[in-house]
Amino acid sequence: MEYLDFEKEIQEIKNQYLNCLSIEEKSGVNMREVCIQLKSKLERTIKKLHGNLTPWQRVQLSRHPNRPYTLDYILSITKKDSFVELHGDRFFGDDKAIVGGFGKIEDNTFMLIGTQKGRNTKERQYRRFGMPNPEGYRKALRLMKLAEKFHKPIVTFIDTPGAFPGIEAEMRGQGEAIGKNIYEMMCLTVPIIVLIIGEGASGGALGIGIGDIISMMENSWFSVISPESCSTILWGKWDKKEKSAEALKLTAEDMYKFNLIDEIIKEPLGGAHFSPKKTYKIIKKQILKYHKQLSLYDMKTLIKKRKNKYISIGCFNEQ
Repeated sequence: MEYLDFEKEIQEIKNQYLNCLSIEEKSGVNMREVCIQLKSKLERTIKKLHGNLTPWQRVQLSRHPNRPYTLDYILSITKKDSFVELHGDRFFGDDKAIVGGFGKIEDNTFMLIGTQKGRNTKERQYRRFGMPNPEGYRKALRLMKLAEKFHKPIVTFIDTPGAFPGIEAEMRGQGEAIGKNIYEMMCLTVPIIVLIIGEGASGGALGIGIGDIISMMENSWFSVISPESCSTILWGKWDKKEKSAEALKLTAEDMYKFNLIDEIIKEPLGGAHFSPKKTYKIIKKQILKYHKQLSLYDMKTLIKKRKNKYISIGCFNEQ
């Protein structure tokens, strides 16, 4: 387990607790009471530190190297061997930064699509750090249209620092691909559930982020720009990233307060990376709950509600 700078106190107590368990196991000495006290202290410390996180600390947690990624969720919440990954956009190629395919969650079949990062240098290069090219968004749209054809609901997992910024992506129509996805997703005749599980940056997130229900995990963020890029534009350096994170109002709490998302998904104590298995159960439960809610509407009503959701963004009544 890797620890962030502000989690050092947690790391020290966790190491003490693990050492206590190790001594008891190796020596046979009864350390039960000490272990219980250390475990209780660990939980109190985590609650204290995570109960008052700054926006920048939330951003750091969203990028934690041990945090579950899209494929971790998909393979954990679907029935064994039921997920069939589909490839290619049928125009240019197969973008590894976006994954997708049909999978069964309990007795329901879903089209599951998301941005995928890598855990080591090789994987990160292969997945391009979760930054899709135009063919990635076109692949996602192809899979959404396939889901529409077979009347299957769509679930998207967003965890991206943004669309790939290279000149080759622009040459192949990055803006057009993202814009078309937004346009098409507004009118898809199947329910769409959007889950922001980590980073939700700019058009890179919006390209698969239009839905009937949009939820953010507790330690995720959603914004037009990353704090570092914002700091660079405004101050010419990254040093003001904490200030930028505060000003951007990018946390799940901020998004919910501004009615830009429908729900905040609580994470296990310490964050998703502390208890991945618990997190998978939470996400599975949420998807099934949302699917049940959306099943109550006919598609004409659902599409109307979806459009109104976005039309109402930015509208305020003045007294």
